[in-house]
Amino acid sequence: MKTDLKVGISEENTITTTPEMGIVHLGPGVPSMFSTPAMLSLIEGTCVALMSRYMEPGEQTVGYRADIRHLAPTATGKKVTVRATLREIKDGRRFTFDVECHSEDGVKIGEGTHWRALIDISRFAAQG
Repeated sequence: MKTDLKVGISEENTITTTPEMGIVHLGPGVPSMFSTPAMLSLIEGTCVALMSRYMEPGEQTVGYRADIRHLAPTATGKKVTVRATLREIKDGRRFTFDVECHSEDGVKIGEGTHWRALIDISRFAAQG
C-alpha cells in the first residue's frame, strides 16, 4: 500500500439508478424503488475506487462488514450520489468508512459505516 493514504480522504460517485437496481420482491403494482442491496453495492464500489488509488500492484480491499441504514425511497431512474470518507486506518490493513447517500432531490437516503480489509489478490484467489 502506498504511504500517502490518510484519514479524511473521500470519494464521491453519482449514478443513475436502473430498473435492475430496484426492488422486485414486493410484487406487481409496487413502484420500482432503489433497493438496499443496490445501495450497498454502490457504497462498496465507491470505497474500492477510493482505495484503488493507494494500492500497489497485486493488492486490493474487500468489504467485511457494513452497518447501513436505508432512510428514504428513491424511484429508479433518478440519480443517487454516495460519498465515502475514510475515518480510521487500523494496523495498516483495516479501514473504516463513513458513508452517505443522497438522491438527486437532495434527500439523504442512506448512511452508515463500511469496513474493508487489505488483501493480497493472489493469496485471496488461492483460498477460493
